[in-house]
Amino acid sequence: MVAAIGTLLLIVSTAQAKPPQRFGRFRASERDRIDLTSSNLRQHRSAKISRPARPVPVPPEYPRYRLVDLGTLGGPNSGVWGFWAPLNNRGEVIAQLGTPFPDPYDPNCLNFDCFVWHGGVREINGVITNLGALPGVNSSAPIWITDNGLIAGLSENGLIDPLTDFPQLRAVLWNQDRSIVDLGTLGGNSSMGLAANSRSQVVGVALNAIEENPDFAQVMMFFLPAATQARAFRWQNGFMQDLGTLGGNDAAAWGVNQSGQIVGFSFTNTTPNETTGIPTLHPFLWTNGTMQDLGSLGGTLSISGSLDHFGSTRAVNESGEVAGTSTLAGDEVWHAFMWSNGTMIDLGTLGGSTSDALAINNKSQVVGRADFSPDSPYHHAVVWCNGSIQDLGIVDPCKNSTATSVNSANQIVGGLGVCTDDPSDPTYFSGFYTEKGKTMVDLNTLITPASEIHLTDAWTINNRGEILANGKLPDGSERVALLVPVPGR
Repeated sequence: MVAAIGTLLLIVSTAQAKPPQRFGRFRASERDRIDLTSSNLRQHRSAKISRPARPVPVPPEYPRYRLVDLGTLGGPNSGVWGFWAPLNNRGEVIAQLGTPFPDPYDPNCLNFDCFVWHGGVREINGVITNLGALPGVNSSAPIWITDNGLIAGLSENGLIDPLTDFPQLRAVLWNQDRSIVDLGTLGGNSSMGLAANSRSQVVGVALNAIEENPDFAQVMMFFLPAATQARAFRWQNGFMQDLGTLGGNDAAAWGVNQSGQIVGFSFTNTTPNETTGIPTLHPFLWTNGTMQDLGSLGGTLSISGSLDHFGSTRAVNESGEVAGTSTLAGDEVWHAFMWSNGTMIDLGTLGGSTSDALAINNKSQVVGRADFSPDSPYHHAVVWCNGSIQDLGIVDPCKNSTATSVNSANQIVGGLGVCTDDPSDPTYFSGFYTEKGKTMVDLNTLITPASEIHLTDAWTINNRGEILANGKLPDGSERVALLVPVPGR
């Protein structure tokens, strides 16, 4: 949804390459792989396929799904913050839904579209509730929904930050009655609520009032403009607490489990590295008032979640294990890791240079992707379990795949890379499904009855087997879809 993230993430210059977008669809998917370290790192080469993707017969033992279109609020599009927690285990779904109201902060349509977007939730009974925003003609974005229906996210508040000339954002909490609570800031002009648990604890990032190098502060703020320090926070019982840092000036909290353990990342000093242009960045685990540095695999850039997609809030499980990605010494390549019981474990690759961790479940299974050859630009979805890596493959003729979510039943979903020569082809991207070592299939082949929405990304699968995905209609407009398993299949 917020999308100044389209520029090189960690080679940030003070001059903006383009005007920052406010609530354009934030899309950290298979399609958006970005070079995140120095300019001499290998550039992503999109797969160019010589023939279009063609559906293949799916064995009868695979599940089938009924597609539920979440629709919009009168605007042309809807979208979702994919690598967060937009689907809970009782089937409630959150998304950003477009309205018909022109965006007052975007008269020149620099955003994804020209309209205000509101958070929306599909309730257990199937009703879509407009979550609204803070008072005024403002956009909002729900990011995380807990299993008891609390929703964390962010909203504009109708004010402009005088230090950046950019709309102010506020971390918000939507209660079970769908009332909205402004969580405030740490003295600065913006904040974001990025995760929550069922105990009404919300974590995220908030600006304070201390002047900071904008190139450093905006790393923590999804690369939106920031001129003061960005700090990780925990909000509970009406109070926002600064969680501190690992030695630098800036930090952000991106995930929290039910016991209140918080995962995020922080600068460890204030001196930029030649390889990245920013200070050394490490993940942390905050437990009972103590912020623990989880370290790196030898490089200066290490975070919870994916480097290619810059983070994930599904990177900590209920045991306090953390999945993430770190550069190796020299910051030329990066590997996925799992941190458990004080040790960071290099999860390796399939034989290529890099790998990325996107999510971890409560069975210590980590999913993501890995390169399989130093001579190939392609990568495959993988699952790491019990010290081994499993190649989940691809769906022919697509050459790439990325796993984004795994549930307790070992069902895995994700996205396929470029699958045709024509970007206007509706099958240019597709979501995938696989389980228990079975062959990966195009998620679109599992929909019954068939839908005019082509599923381009599969973001998460809950423990009931429900899947949240993005899709496109034939006219190019975007939709969020809930896939509900068909009984008896």
